[in-house]
Amino acid sequence: MTYHYVYILQSQTDPDRFYIGHTDNLEERLKVHNQGKCKHTSKCTPWKIKTTIAFTYKQKALDFERYLKTSSGRAFTKKRL
Repeated sequence: MTYHYVYILQSQTDPDRFYIGHTDNLEERLKVHNQGKCKHTSKCTPWKIKTTIAFTYKQKALDFERYLKTSSGRAFTKKRL
């Protein structure tokens, strides 16, 4: 079974900085972020995984990632995750 992950990263150099994304390969994606190959996260490396949620359906993962990037999703994240 293939899982689709929504993840929240926290910068180790700036703990108030977070990044939300999705992937099918969590370990490889974290390496990409920490190597500075992603323009959105390259300035605050290294990153650590704060939260990961696995989905069996890709569209559900994409929908949840999109929700977390809204104002109500950010409020949910701060309160619950």
